[in-house]
Amino acid sequence: MNEKKVTIGKISYINDAPVYFGLDHGLLPSWLKMVSDVPAVLNQKIKNGQIKISPVSAAFYAMNHGELLLLPDLSISCNGRVMSVILASNYAIDDLDGKKVMFSQESASAAAFLKMIFCKKKVFPIFEVGPVNNYQQISNFVDAALVIGDTALIHPWDQTFEYCIDLGQLWYEMTQLPFVFAVWVVRRAFAEKYPSRVRDIHKLLLTSKEQGYQNIDKVIEAGKNKLGLERSMVKEYFDLLYCDLDDKKIKAMALFFNSLFDQGILNEKVDIEFFI
Repeated sequence: MNEKKVTIGKISYINDAPVYFGLDHGLLPSWLKMVSDVPAVLNQKIKNGQIKISPVSAAFYAMNHGELLLLPDLSISCNGRVMSVILASNYAIDDLDGKKVMFSQESASAAAFLKMIFCKKKVFPIFEVGPVNNYQQISNFVDAALVIGDTALIHPWDQTFEYCIDLGQLWYEMTQLPFVFAVWVVRRAFAEKYPSRVRDIHKLLLTSKEQGYQNIDKVIEAGKNKLGLERSMVKEYFDLLYCDLDDKKIKAMALFFNSLFDQGILNEKVDIEFFI
């Protein structure tokens, strides 16, 4: 195993930049390969075994918990506003019954969360999946769009849609808890076969994250340059994001998974299990 490269995933948005800062700046060993993509693609790559460890949508973990284990102390979470997961809508949520709501194909967690909210409110929109990048055109053919990641940050959605509902804030108002959008997972079979290698990678990720927060100004500057946004906006974004996974976030994640099960979005209850 020592010579064989291990492939791990990395989200192509700026939201996981603090976690990968060290790996992007000299910490990456020769035996480790990183693949960068949107969450939905990483979800599928870890499911089919192309990558062994990756951030994935929290809802995707819940849907595949039998095959995956969580890595401790790693997530993409918020405690209220998040800025990068929004429902841009021409109507209030309660008024979207029978209206067209478009999801991008990029995130399982945000889509599952929004479906759960609609179920709880007994609001039944018509869901479509498609590209949501063109903020000026999309309002012509849908009533609302779920927009995530960098796309949510770089376009003025509030200039095109009457409502911009921040899902992190919506969850906090409902539960007074954080929301966990993404988690880091390892394929269970890989962890059972190569536990010491998984421990090495987990340690590297934690060290990389520590270096990221020690150099958060450089993380902010890189995000500003990538997206072409004001530095103050990128700083505010990273101030709202958390990359740990403490007890409160685990409790919030369990509540989310139970709610998805109660609404029939998950087929079975989830036992949250960590790689140790």
